[in-house]
Amino acid sequence: MPQSPSPATLLIVDGANVMGSVPDGWWRDRHGAAERLRDRLAATAASGFPGLPGDLEIVLVVEGAARGVRSVPGVTVSEAGGSGDDHIVYLAAEARDRPCVVVTADRGLRLRVTQMGAQTVGPRTVYGPAAD
Repeated sequence: MPQSPSPATLLIVDGANVMGSVPDGWWRDRHGAAERLRDRLAATAASGFPGLPGDLEIVLVVEGAARGVRSVPGVTVSEAGGSGDDHIVYLAAEARDRPCVVVTADRGLRLRVTQMGAQTVGPRTVYGPAAD
């Protein structure tokens, strides 16, 4: 009997936390910073993320002033209606039947999503060693 292909790993990116890991003036234009992060994720997805093998489905979670950022090929933007952390935990819980990795440096959020079965990595996965 043929084996079905493994589902793509769901990569959930904590937009606010990852943007906040790089002091590039993101706070002056959160919407623009979220668009730059989305575009960086899309570009990096083409070549692969360090330590994350296989196919990825990338979801960038935005909240507050970063809302309104549109999805692009390779990156789905998901707007949190309230707390971004709560939305990320919800997405991780929904992904229990497939591999899930959350990109964040938030210790409390890391604990919550690992309880849902997700793995976590820090912002350096996206921005390099200076970000963690």
